[in-house]
Amino acid sequence: MSKPPPIELEFSRKYDQEHAVQYLHKHHDGLARRLSHWRDEQLARRALKQADEPDLVLDLPCGAGRFWPLLAEQPNRVVLAADNSAYMLATAQASQPAEVVSRVETFQTSAFDITLGPNAVDCIFCIRLLHHIADAEHRLAILREFHRVTRDTVIISLWVDGNYKAWKRKRLEAKRASQGRGSENQNRFVVKRQVIEAEFREAGFQIIGYQDFLPGYAMWRVYTLRKVA
Repeated sequence: MSKPPPIELEFSRKYDQEHAVQYLHKHHDGLARRLSHWRDEQLARRALKQADEPDLVLDLPCGAGRFWPLLAEQPNRVVLAADNSAYMLATAQASQPAEVVSRVETFQTSAFDITLGPNAVDCIFCIRLLHHIADAEHRLAILREFHRVTRDTVIISLWVDGNYKAWKRKRLEAKRASQGRGSENQNRFVVKRQVIEAEFREAGFQIIGYQDFLPGYAMWRVYTLRKVA
């Protein structure tokens, strides 16, 4: 029996050459963006420490490689980087420092169907993907694939509820719906904390730590998970 084709979502099709370059620059465009990137790096370093500083890390999706310099800070770490978009990979390789690029092995793959064997890496580093996934079954499909490929841990970020920005977004979405504009900007989603944490457990992970971007205010949360089943 042939294997079914991997899931492909609409948002992933937008990352052509133009979008890849835009994505590269947007995290350094202006003081607020640079501060946001600094905070992202701070959370990432803490998460890697919670994950016991893994030796073999898969950055998926790696985007334009903005976390490659951070992941390469550990001199003995092996860094694999993958993305669904060949344009993103090419942009990352062309834009990141040569000494960092030489440390990173890249390949094109989908988070739904990773072209690696079971227990292939110590840690999967997944930043800014899950907030694009509205459907619980799609989130579980990704988490189960991560469970297959990681030997130990997963670091993953998404938007969660229980903060001011999520409350504000909910009010805005309700207003749009009342005006017949409910389908606007439906490519990023807030997930209830109790829902996503139940999905982590269902996929075979336990939570060993989490960090909020700005506690009580921002939607971003970074979880560190350990494979348990």
